Amino acid sequence: MSIPARIKDDLPFLTSLRRDLHAHPELGFEEERTSGIVARLLEEAGITVHRGLGGTGVVATLQVGNGTRSIGLRADMDALAMPETADRPYKSTVPGKMHACGHDGHTTMLLGAARYLAATRDFSGTVHFIFQPAEEGRGGAKRMVEEGLFKLFPCDAVYGLHNMPGLAVDEIAVVEGPQLASSDSWRITFRGIGTHGAKPHLGRDPITAGATFLSSLQTIVGRVVDPLQPAVVSACFLQAGNPKALNVIPDTVEIGGTARAYSPEVRDQLETEIGRLAKGTAAMYGIEADYDFERRIPPVVNDADVSARALAAAATVFGEKVRTSFPPSTAGDDFAFFAQNAPGCYVWLGNGPAVDGALHHNTAYDFNDDALDYGAAYWVALVERELKV
Repeated sequence: MSIPARIKDDLPFLTSLRRDLHAHPELGFEEERTSGIVARLLEEAGITVHRGLGGTGVVATLQVGNGTRSIGLRADMDALAMPETADRPYKSTVPGKMHACGHDGHTTMLLGAARYLAATRDFSGTVHFIFQPAEEGRGGAKRMVEEGLFKLFPCDAVYGLHNMPGLAVDEIAVVEGPQLASSDSWRITFRGIGTHGAKPHLGRDPITAGATFLSSLQTIVGRVVDPLQPAVVSACFLQAGNPKALNVIPDTVEIGGTARAYSPEVRDQLETEIGRLAKGTAAMYGIEADYDFERRIPPVVNDADVSARALAAAATVFGEKVRTSFPPSTAGDDFAFFAQNAPGCYVWLGNGPAVDGALHHNTAYDFNDDALDYGAAYWVALVERELKV
């Protein structure tokens, strides 16, 4: 394994910084403290800083030599709206908020790489360090793009990284093709005619229609989508009636959920088929159905050429511990919006064992500080190889 001595020497500082960020989590578009720390450390390193994209976003630019190639490196900064249950010295100080996905570690690793590159300047070209707000479902990447990220900071390639519990800290997975699924939301309201529960024939029961719809929902994946194409359709919300009125059939039933796919074609298919099933069920029961499908995040698909570049850089740090085969995740990441504007590659960095089963979005999860120097070293190797002198 090859981790530069300067990064190893910086590890105590990076560890302290990561734990400070962990103790002070901020939700999407609220990362005022976090972005302030990021901007200050970058400026102290002599790097040009631009603030305000996406509200709390920070983009820092380091240009060295006369190289014409420009790349972007992205780290997300936001925390989640959930309590932290594990007792640790740097436990969240903000009730109901915690860094349960490791964005505190992502931010710290990219800062560590920026500090190193600003000091050594052993490359020729331009690197943009993109510190993104609001990755956790609030649309930070899309907003940064809409506000001119790639017009202000053009990139020939863009790179992302996410920690992965279960991979050892000295392992990294760099895989061409789909990495994360699209993440879309759907909502249906079945509109019937409410009536007395003892006289169902006098109304139009939306609860029975909703139950039929739910029991049929998985036929979309099981019988409509090509079985060689991964897809997920899950109902995650159901509301009907009043528990204090158990003799009343309500007028409406509301159902909502998520849809996931790795290809645009299957994504389109899920939108069409959920609506078709809802409308067909409503027609069968003589009621109405309102349907809304919200396209939130596209799939993350690694570009072949950019993935090869990332793989070469990873090999200089991780050696034989680089994985070139790793299953994609059905989670989503709005890094996808960046990869729509420049060829992209998103890699998985080992976070060590999932202690007590604490995976991402678990109230006991924690980023593994032993991974900090590996992640920073990967970013450095990527820049020095991409923008070779």
